[in-house]
Amino acid sequence: MLVVMQSSATPDEVRAICEKIEALGFQSHSVEGTQRYAIAVTGDLRGIDTCGIDEMPGVGEIIRISKPYKLVSRESKPENTVVRFPNSEVTIGGEEFAIIAGPCSVESRAQTLTIAEKVAAAGAKLFRGGAYKPRTSPYAFQGMGVDGLKILAEVRDQFGMLIVTEAVDAEAMTAIEDYADMVQIGARNMQNFSLLKRAGRSPLPILLKRGLSATLEELLMAAEYIMSEGNRNVVLCERGVRTFADHSRNTLDLCVIPAVQKLSHLPILSDPSHATGKRDRVIPMALASAAAGANGLLVEVHHDPEHALSDGAQSLFPNQFVAMLSQLGGVLPVVHRTLNTDPPKARKAAAQVVRS
Repeated sequence: MLVVMQSSATPDEVRAICEKIEALGFQSHSVEGTQRYAIAVTGDLRGIDTCGIDEMPGVGEIIRISKPYKLVSRESKPENTVVRFPNSEVTIGGEEFAIIAGPCSVESRAQTLTIAEKVAAAGAKLFRGGAYKPRTSPYAFQGMGVDGLKILAEVRDQFGMLIVTEAVDAEAMTAIEDYADMVQIGARNMQNFSLLKRAGRSPLPILLKRGLSATLEELLMAAEYIMSEGNRNVVLCERGVRTFADHSRNTLDLCVIPAVQKLSHLPILSDPSHATGKRDRVIPMALASAAAGANGLLVEVHHDPEHALSDGAQSLFPNQFVAMLSQLGGVLPVVHRTLNTDPPKARKAAAQVVRS
């Protein structure tokens, strides 16, 4: 249920409605838009009428939200969400096409800084790298943990890029909040509901990847778990789903991009690296994702992929990453977007205040 306030509603009237909602055993969530201010009501509302809220001062109208994902739905917020980062001009979800690039894993200080230097020189504003790695085999490289996070923090300080890294559990989430700028919830954890709730209490934006066989509704409901705990800075990511195809690692579902944008106000990125699993197919799918309307890309880059400790086969060489950005420059104007790359000097200067 959505309580749409009158334009003349006072703070006291808004507060009274929130108190009424919570006294009834439901949760209230502010939904601010350019055209209206509303209060979303969540909880088990089956068989419940307006409970007299529609007659309270300041209320314009009551709207029933038909979708099971209340806060994620465009019914609650018609305008697109633009995720912003404190003390930074970087955004995800607006006219700028976001690029998040870096290695699958933080393997060493030298490896990470080498890749960061090349990615930064290309103009990337967001750097990805896994300090914690959920792997299929218990014997595979599991990441460097906190030591990896410290290396990522050094990347921010030296090159001015914001840091995106994955949390595999609540303990990792707590550590990441001390070092990174955005937390990724990986495909394997998309329905780890306790982790989603913890992400909803995080002060950092969340990048939520679609599960290996998740439906669109399951993805949006996972985002609802995060938003219901108070964190509204959520970005979705399509990374391919499991099919019978053997010509790629997964199958990139480009159709889900416009489908998400029709149903939800949240931005959605594409991860052509995990979707294809093959280096020579990453750039074509990156361009296709941009043409389909994605808000950005999550791309793996490695200077020596043959010796990478994870996902080397799908990692672009730095020169291929530069070529991809150049080709995106020809596609993005068609879909009315611009590439969010910056000269390294301007970005490095801005980094001095990012974590202040």
